[in-house]
Amino acid sequence: MKYTQLGRSGLEVSRICLGCMTYGTPKWRPWVLDEVDSRPFFRKALDLGINFFDTADMYSMGVSEEVTGRALREMAKMEEIVLATKVHFPMGDGPNMGGISRKHIVQACEASLRRLGVDTIDLYQIHRFKSSVPIEETLAALDHLVRQGKVRYIGASSGYAWQMARALSTSEKNGWARFISMQNHYNLVYREEEREMIPLCMDQGIGIIPWSPLARGRLARTTPSPSTGTTRADSDTYAVDLYDSPSDIKVIDAGRKVAAELGVAPSEVALAWLLQRPGVAAPIVGATKIEHLESAVRALEVTLSPEQLRALEEPYQPHPVRGH
Repeated sequence: MKYTQLGRSGLEVSRICLGCMTYGTPKWRPWVLDEVDSRPFFRKALDLGINFFDTADMYSMGVSEEVTGRALREMAKMEEIVLATKVHFPMGDGPNMGGISRKHIVQACEASLRRLGVDTIDLYQIHRFKSSVPIEETLAALDHLVRQGKVRYIGASSGYAWQMARALSTSEKNGWARFISMQNHYNLVYREEEREMIPLCMDQGIGIIPWSPLARGRLARTTPSPSTGTTRADSDTYAVDLYDSPSDIKVIDAGRKVAAELGVAPSEVALAWLLQRPGVAAPIVGATKIEHLESAVRALEVTLSPEQLRALEEPYQPHPVRGH
C-alpha cells in the first residue's frame, strides 16, 4: 500500500479509500450488503494496508456507520486508521433532522459517534454545501466539535468552487478549523471539477478524495453495455441522472483499449488515471466483491504513458454540472 498526506494536513491516508456506502442493509438499497456479508471486505481492506474508511450517517440510515464501526473496532488498531463520515442529508421526516445548521450538525455528530462506537471522528465532512444556513453558522458548529475533541479534522463534499473559497476564507478570518479535504464527483467521464474546484484545492492545500471514481461502475465493465449487468447498475436511478452524455461511451471504450494494451482491468486504468491526476489523494472505492478491492490496490502499480493519457482524455466532452 502507498500512503500520502491528505492535503497540507498531517493526516496520513492510504491512496485507496474504502467507501462504506455498500455496507449496511439491503432494505435501504438492494445492492447494499448486510453486516455478515460486509465483514470480509473490512478484513481484506486492512490486510491490503488500507487505513482510510469513508461512510455517512445517511447511508442505510445509520446502519452503515454501525456496521463500519463494529468491524473496525474489532479488526483494526483504531489509532492507525482514518475514519470519515458525513452530515447533511435528512435522517428523519421532522424539522431539524437534516442540513448543516448548528443544531443538526451537533446532534448528528453525537449520533454518529454513538453508531460508530468511537470518542472522536477523524474526518467529519459536510455532505453538501446546499443550504440556506449561513456558512458562518456551519463552520462555527464544526469548529465547536473540533475544540470539544469530538472531531479531529473537517472536510466538505460536492459544491461550487466559490462556496469552498468562501468557507476557507471564513475559517481563516475567524480562526476556526479549516476544511482539509474535498470529496467531489470526479472520474474519466466527468471532469468538470478540473475547471475551478481542483485548481482551488491545489492552491489551498486541500486533499481531493473523489467519489464515484469508476462512474458508478461504468468505467469498470468489460461488457458491451456500460450501465447494466449488476444489481446496482440495474437499480441505481441516480447513475442515470449523472451519466447520460453520448460522449461517455467513447471515453469508456478508450479505457477498455488502454486496459487491453496493458493487460489490466478497465477499472485499474480508470483508477490509475485518477491517481496520476494532480491533487488527488485517494479515490473512494466501493466493493461488493473481494476482487474489486484487490483490483483497486493493483491500480497503484499501473503507470500510464503520456500517449495513453491522451487516448483516455481526448474523447471527453463538457458535461452539465452534476452531483452538487
